[in-house]
Amino acid sequence: MSAVSSPAPSAVESAPRPAREVLPALSGLLLGMFVSMLASTVVSTSLPVIIHDLDGNQTAFTWVVTATLLTTAISTPVWGKLADLVNRKLLIQLAIAIFVLATAAAGFSQSPEMLIAFRAVQGIGAGGLAALSQVIMADIISPRERGRYMGLFGAVMAVATIGGPLLGGVITDTWGWRWNFFVALPFAVLALIILQRTLHLPARAKRKVHIDYVGIVLLSVAVSLLLIWVTLAGDSFDWWSAETILMVGGAIVATALFIVVELRSKEPLIPLGLFRNRTFTLAVIASIATGIAMFGASVFLSQYMQLARGATPTEAGLMTIPMIAGLLLSSIGVGALITRFGQWKPYLIVGSVFLIAGSYLLSTIHYDTNFALVSVYMFLLGAGVGMTMQNLVLVVQNTSKPTEIGVASSGVTFFRSLGGTIGVSVMGAALATSVTNLVSDAKDDLTAAIMSLGAKGAEIAQQLQSGTLPQVSKMPEVVRVIFEDIYAQGISHSFLIAVPFAVISLIAVLFLPNKPLTRMTTSERVRASEADFATVSVPEGMETLAPTEAITTVDAAELEGDKDRDASTTASTRR
Repeated sequence: MSAVSSPAPSAVESAPRPAREVLPALSGLLLGMFVSMLASTVVSTSLPVIIHDLDGNQTAFTWVVTATLLTTAISTPVWGKLADLVNRKLLIQLAIAIFVLATAAAGFSQSPEMLIAFRAVQGIGAGGLAALSQVIMADIISPRERGRYMGLFGAVMAVATIGGPLLGGVITDTWGWRWNFFVALPFAVLALIILQRTLHLPARAKRKVHIDYVGIVLLSVAVSLLLIWVTLAGDSFDWWSAETILMVGGAIVATALFIVVELRSKEPLIPLGLFRNRTFTLAVIASIATGIAMFGASVFLSQYMQLARGATPTEAGLMTIPMIAGLLLSSIGVGALITRFGQWKPYLIVGSVFLIAGSYLLSTIHYDTNFALVSVYMFLLGAGVGMTMQNLVLVVQNTSKPTEIGVASSGVTFFRSLGGTIGVSVMGAALATSVTNLVSDAKDDLTAAIMSLGAKGAEIAQQLQSGTLPQVSKMPEVVRVIFEDIYAQGISHSFLIAVPFAVISLIAVLFLPNKPLTRMTTSERVRASEADFATVSVPEGMETLAPTEAITTVDAAELEGDKDRDASTTASTRR
């Protein structure tokens, strides 16, 4: 027998918390997530109309999206770091307020530049919601038990991602696109009230806070220069030019300085020591492809439906339901299976395969491809995102130190957002270049089609020469067919960019250590660590708890010897 008895299993793995304790705390968090998703998805189907009305071009369209993604990516690790330092409840309320106020302000935009600026501020709040929702969830639900609540998160995702585009399309077609930016306001107010009343997080030890301001600035400069270069190269200047040298060189220098600062900082924005954790490093690599697939699909499938198939915003929302259905069903189903069986890796592998298949198949679509086939392709891509997106954060939280849950969770989310941002920028740049080249190649056909329209043709020609993103659904039939073919080819070529990243994601997932999921929440792991539950017999507990000092165990033979010596000493004393 061991000289040190093992603690009761409850000390290592806490029993699942009753739903009546978890649901009130989750309600405000769910509503906050709903607000952020609704404010994003409600605009997705109307963006082509918005950019057309504001006299913007394809580059403006791309930047309206990437501005939000850029600030989301940059702010995510900042929020995550703050979550490890200060009050998490206050932070998520602040994030909701920033997000919704910026969204409402965007509804008053008078130019693409004004819209891009407000969308950038919106991204700061979105970064907070993306990072803090994961961190707070780890505070109140263990990784193993999280699957049983995926139905609730799936329902929120379903309503926001399916209802948002449909609602946005109806609002755009009925009252105008500006009302899309105001629809989330009442939900935001309700979310703030519910969070204040129901979210009660364990008290955290107070300590002096050090914010890595230099790291924030350097990271912002590096990512911004890279995205601006990707967007403008080949259009405003040549790929090989002085501008390229300055921008790429500046991004490399800023990245190098960022690494130096992070190594020397007391509270680094992204602790580079996290990359010593094999699970974290491989999850980051895999999450990049997930970000490209998720953001790229949401942006360019909406464009495909409206510019290549002539759909209205409302119709475009309906036509993207297969992708949302794939995401919803896979995230709920896989979450339940993970909770029941405790296995996560097979689902990540299958999800990565679906990402490859969906991205490749969408790169083959044309303007007249059978919509049943397009629906299958979208479903595969959505299922791949649903199986990988949240579960990559889950496995990282499962292996990270309790004190680093914030930066570890936000680190994965950051690289997913960064991958999506770069992916959308590259895909948008490729689309703009493809459309320009294809329009040039189809110049003769376009001229003949416009000439056949008589007096109305002059108006169409003037609109095309302005460079404004066209509203294809309102074009005459002879011109519309040509543009539908052009945009279908350009968008399908853009999806091909996501394929190699999806392959890399699969390779990273294959090498992820297959560690079992703990049943302990972050708060319980912190308390267990403080109590120094050093010797545990449950394998899952050994994965999550590290003893603070060595404990010597004594085997049975040594115990018997001790007993004999004690008996001999007692006898001598009596004599």
